[in-house]
Amino acid sequence: MVANSDGTEEPAYIKVSRGEENLFIWCFFLAIARWAIDGQEAYDWVQYLYIDDPISSLDENNAIAVAADLAHLLKDQDRLKTIISSHHTVFFNVLCNEMKRALRYFLAKAESGYELRDTTDTPHFYHVAMLKELHRVAKTGEIYTYHFTILRSIMEKTATFHGFSCLGEIIKREPNDEDGELHARYVNLLSHGNHSLFEPVDMMEENKRIFRKILNNLMNNYRFNPKLFP
Repeated sequence: MVANSDGTEEPAYIKVSRGEENLFIWCFFLAIARWAIDGQEAYDWVQYLYIDDPISSLDENNAIAVAADLAHLLKDQDRLKTIISSHHTVFFNVLCNEMKRALRYFLAKAESGYELRDTTDTPHFYHVAMLKELHRVAKTGEIYTYHFTILRSIMEKTATFHGFSCLGEIIKREPNDEDGELHARYVNLLSHGNHSLFEPVDMMEENKRIFRKILNNLMNNYRFNPKLFP
């Protein structure tokens, strides 16, 4: 409470970030989940937990902490069946490393729609799996606008791994690289549109040509195992 000059008091409002808000809510969820796992009377009816991307708006340190806490909570109990979905690769990797007996799947596009694919023993190769998908569509011509979003994500991780401050630095390799400047603008523009995975929009042929060139430059300049990309 805050005291006013007239002697009255009013609530002191505290501004928190979206990430702080999520952490605050997550603490409540973990407490309730613990009660359900322990079979507390108020929650003994619970049989399943479904957790959808609990680390939205969190930095990677907090994402790792949440994954480790969640794994610690779940891996030594067999009362509740749990499904966790996420698009955050670091969070996914930590869970997989902590919960080695858990089933792990990718949601992938197939000819008949979408399917769950077993990650086998290499779930941390998510970025390679996505790069293989981009390589495939570049070959077949089945390139949709959302593929630029996937390409941008892979390029950002590549730039960070190699110590660059932004993805533009791995596209524009020389100060006077006009093509690199143009390609960086394309990636920034086309990866921020309203491109849904579930309502794919085909690209214009010129954009497909540029997509292939950017992808090829990435794979040539930052070498991946060529055996993975026949």
